[in-house]
Formats: sequence, structure tokens, C-alpha cells
Amino acid sequence: MEQDTSMITWHHSPAHLFVPNAFYIVTASTLCHQPLFNSPQKLHILQSALFEIMQAYNWQLQAWAIFSNHYHFIAQSPEDSSSLKSLIQRFHSQTARAINVLDGSKGRKVWFQYWDTCLTYEQSYLARLNYVHNNPVKHGLVASAEQYPFCSATWFNERAPGALRRKLATIPYDNIDVPEVHCC
Repeated sequence: MEQDTSMITWHHSPAHLFVPNAFYIVTASTLCHQPLFNSPQKLHILQSALFEIMQAYNWQLQAWAIFSNHYHFIAQSPEDSSSLKSLIQRFHSQTARAINVLDGSKGRKVWFQYWDTCLTYEQSYLARLNYVHNNPVKHGLVASAEQYPFCSATWFNERAPGALRRKLATIPYDNIDVPEVHCC
């Protein structure tokens, strides 16, 4: 079975490969890595917006980890995978406006850029899935990913089949290279 793919390049950014029904990992950071989402209320706004916008664009969220200055998610694209750019623009715009209202900082730039990659191999998908689930541990926020309320580790462990959970537990993730998006 052949899949249609398209390649889009944007000025000053890597090429973006769009494949229908494929899995993508996406990461983004706030401008200069400022901890702008620095309260449970703001993290909840970010997480709720992610869920809402994923559903609006028909992307199937697989994993997520949300922090004060960056986020990661893995999602499966719909037929029109090129909608990722619009999805991210809406997500960043909606969440920036919301926290700027809370902080009284109208017009402040919140997000810098985002990075995405199409996951084309099962092993790559599984390693990155494990990486995203365990990112709160990597950052030293919790001892166990299930303790962090703004990631998908608990959700995954409650819903994923036992065989998948056991397989994922054997997949190393500590050498995964997920670029940090820097500007300052």
C-alpha cells in the first residue's frame, strides 16, 4: 500500500514531511525558555487547549508532556496531515492569549517555534512514546511519571493493553535526541 506524501519547506526551518495517518512527535518552547506556564492553572489551560485543538483537527493524541517552558506530544495525523501547521498556530495563539490575559501582558510573545518529525519506524515511535511519558522524570520534577499531572503516563498505563505497556517498558529512551528549540 502506497501512501501519498508531501514535502514542504519553510524559510529558516527544516523540511516538514507530511504523510496521511502517520505519527508525529512535536516539541515547542516558550520564547527564551521563559517559564510562562508557571502554575497549575496555566498548565491546565495548556493541556485543555491541546486536547480541544487535537480533537478539532482530527489528530489522535498518543502522548503528551507539558511544562512551564515547553511541551512534547505525539499524535497520529488525519488524512490531511498538512493541517499540523494550522493546528500548532491555533494552539500557540489560543494559549498565548489566555496566559497573557492572566498575567496582564497583552500582546506579549509567548511561543518561539516548534519542531516536528514524522515517525516512520515502530521502534522510533515506541522510543519517543516512552521519552514523552517519562519527560517529567528526566527534568527531575517527579520520581515516577505517573506522579506528574500534565503528562500522559497515567492515562497510558490505565488504557494501554498490558502487552504494549510491558513492551514499552523495555524500550530505552534516554538517548533520544529531541531538539530543544532555543532562541536566546
